[in-house]
Amino acid sequence: MSTVKKLPFWKEKSLKDLTPEEWESLCDGCGKCCCIRLEDEDTAEIYITDVVCKLFDAQKCQCTDYPNRSKLVPDCVTLTPDNVHQLSWMPRTCAYRLIAEGKDLPDYHHLISGDKNSIHEAGMSVQDAVISEILIDENDLAHRLVIWPGEPDNLG
Repeated sequence: MSTVKKLPFWKEKSLKDLTPEEWESLCDGCGKCCCIRLEDEDTAEIYITDVVCKLFDAQKCQCTDYPNRSKLVPDCVTLTPDNVHQLSWMPRTCAYRLIAEGKDLPDYHHLISGDKNSIHEAGMSVQDAVISEILIDENDLAHRLVIWPGEPDNLG
């Protein structure tokens, strides 16, 4: 007797059909979306820095006040099924972006590996590799450009 293997929720549902718990579980905890970005006024190119939002805990690789982040940081973007397709600045490795683009989750994603630390062990997060915006002069941001693993090299 053969058993039919059930597809994971992110493969059988559209993003709009996910429960809030399923939606939140897609986040891989990389922290790349919390890094401050700069936009070239002439080319509209987006550059990422190693400077993170004041609410980001670099060791835990998560927001220290996730429920209130949009109130405390007005320019914090709340990712939704409606806007995920429009946010081209989202990391290429972001699970939300990958699913929205019809791609598979990487092996290091906790929903595949079963371990929330696998993203850090794979070197695909910003854990302990960033500095808080509180400690940086805003004029120094252009000197803090980085290319995170899995992201394109657009610094040239």
